[in-house]
Amino acid sequence: MITLLAYGTPTQAIVHAFEIDERTVAKWRDRAGIHCESVHKEKIERGLLNLVHVQADEIWLKIRGAVLWVALAIMAPTRLFIAVEVSKKRDSNLTDNLMRQVRRCALSLCAILICTDGFPAYPKSIIKAFRNKVKDTPGPGASKKVVWPRLYIGTVIKSTVKRRLTEVSRRMSYGQWRKAKKLLKFSKGGKKLNTSFIERFNGTIRERFAPFTRKCRYLAAKVETVHTGIYLIGSVYNFCSPHNELSKSQTKGGFGFPCTPAMASGLTDHVWSVRELLTYKVAPLPLPVPKKKGRSRTKQIQITYSSKKPVVRLRKGVLCASTG
Repeated sequence: MITLLAYGTPTQAIVHAFEIDERTVAKWRDRAGIHCESVHKEKIERGLLNLVHVQADEIWLKIRGAVLWVALAIMAPTRLFIAVEVSKKRDSNLTDNLMRQVRRCALSLCAILICTDGFPAYPKSIIKAFRNKVKDTPGPGASKKVVWPRLYIGTVIKSTVKRRLTEVSRRMSYGQWRKAKKLLKFSKGGKKLNTSFIERFNGTIRERFAPFTRKCRYLAAKVETVHTGIYLIGSVYNFCSPHNELSKSQTKGGFGFPCTPAMASGLTDHVWSVRELLTYKVAPLPLPVPKKKGRSRTKQIQITYSSKKPVVRLRKGVLCASTG
């Protein structure tokens, strides 16, 4: 049943086919999505991926009584789905949270080209996420935040008239095109700045997730439904679905065998089944450090007696008194 949900079967079709209550199907879908999110964080958000070329974009969908914006990011060389953020507003908070997720996946200080659409919040969010703290002067004071030296941001703006593409504008929002072009060639992401990989992935999401259909009767009722549904579809896409382009012969630029985006990224060595994905054991979070019991010793009183009047001072250490 989870396999059917992950490949786009509407909930009502599963209800009628298997004679299961709709709330049961929704509960299993949400549980599977929560588990897939934990697997995603365990396998992908570890800061070990040399991303090279990332593409980000956002799509919208209707839920009951509102419109949601879903921002997605993909690693172009291996087609690996790496980040998603769901929000009711298309603003800087949406792009900030998305780029923080991309930052958690990236190898520290690696060379990376990020291509986005014309939404003006992206360059600021990318620069904010890909910074490191550097202590330039000794002593107290805030650390200086320095942008990664090999960070490049490309912007692709598409102009349409009556839903027909008329013009495509490409520019570098940060960094030099001469150096970004080398990353684009190394990642096999085309000869010009583009967002074609993330747009194709958006099409996969729309095909496999019924609420993304423009005109349908399968509207989602909660934001959590969309969030867990994206992680379920994205994890099955990463680990369980061999990619057509990656599975081509070596003469055509592929690996020559059925290959998933996770295999191309070095995260696994075989195609996972959906059962293996759902039964993958994620390491639990570390236990919190227990609080120390007893009286706090952070503040102690020191009394100094002078000839006129006693002077009371606070200090760290054992309580003591002295006379002057």
